[in-house]
Amino acid sequence: MAKRSKIVKNNQRVETVARFAERRGELKRIISSPQSTAEQKLQAQQELARQPRDASAVRVRNRDAVDGRPRGHLRKFGLSRVRVRELVHRGELSGVRKASW
Repeated sequence: MAKRSKIVKNNQRVETVARFAERRGELKRIISSPQSTAEQKLQAQQELARQPRDASAVRVRNRDAVDGRPRGHLRKFGLSRVRVRELVHRGELSGVRKASW
């Protein structure tokens, strides 16, 4: 089980990313657009720099949905490798079974 504070902080980051996503996208389009003037690009870069660090999507950590484990996350299930293995052994994940050959 991960520390409760780490899980809560990550959830706050997810909310912050969602709140700023649209504006960040607009600013990045302005910066990368060849039609934008140098002044527009500079202004967009400055506004992007003024946004909170946690508004960037790369700062969000994928965590296990059950216990918050940060490592070994399997995106398909939203769980860590440890939790997936437990659930598969118990037969609680439909469509998945232990390999044997």
